[in-house]
Amino acid sequence: MQTLYLENSPIAYYIDDTASNEWIVFLHAAFVDHRMFEKQFSYFSGKYNLLAVDILGHGNSIHAQKGDNTEKMSYWIDQIFQKHNIPAAHFVGVSLGSVFIQDFANKYESKVLSLACFGGYDVNNFDIKRQKANSKGQMKMMLKALFSVKWFAKANKKISAYTSEAQEEFYNLNIEFKKSSFMYMAGLQKLLNKYPKKQRQYKLLVGCGEHDIPMEIEIVNEWAEYEHCDKIIFKGAGHCVNMDVPQEFNILLEEFLQKCNSKKL
Repeated sequence: MQTLYLENSPIAYYIDDTASNEWIVFLHAAFVDHRMFEKQFSYFSGKYNLLAVDILGHGNSIHAQKGDNTEKMSYWIDQIFQKHNIPAAHFVGVSLGSVFIQDFANKYESKVLSLACFGGYDVNNFDIKRQKANSKGQMKMMLKALFSVKWFAKANKKISAYTSEAQEEFYNLNIEFKKSSFMYMAGLQKLLNKYPKKQRQYKLLVGCGEHDIPMEIEIVNEWAEYEHCDKIIFKGAGHCVNMDVPQEFNILLEEFLQKCNSKKL
């Protein structure tokens, strides 16, 4: 897909509008970019119109100006919607991407057909104490990156993917991440517990891999229970489930999207 840029912003995005159907928006995990969804693009091309966005500081979304920050991601996505006359879409987010699709849903609920969050957490019900238990490990990883992005990527791939193929794919994307982009990650705290929990007007799917960290599996199980929403724990997968088990991921995601459409009939 051709690289497109949103005017008056640093945001790069990618569109496949060859289908006469609804849209799917993909937002990627931290330290990689839209290319982590290549197998999803191939599978869903022609079935749905597709939009993938490089999050600020990732991929080609790196030419930020003064005042640009991650709090603007939802606004920029909405600007893309307006530019391409996208009325509403299904949203798929992995890890970091799941944070931003939820923030978009908080601000532009009428433009959300469904949310599918993998390897993420509920931004409107975020447990600060639980996150602190994982913060020491995250700090160690960040220190690796300060010395060498390659060193960081080598360690990060084992946390982010389970299969050797997916780990190699993740590594090759991660080594392109720039150290200067770490500053944008700090702004994520401003998106947490900002909006009250409320009844969703769209269907929600949450999930992760069986080999993800225990805390993530607990979060997904609890989230699904109190939201009474769909849940998938993928066998043979780690954190980035769409890369570890792409075929199963694509089939189950498609089934979820079809279920969303059937509810509207």
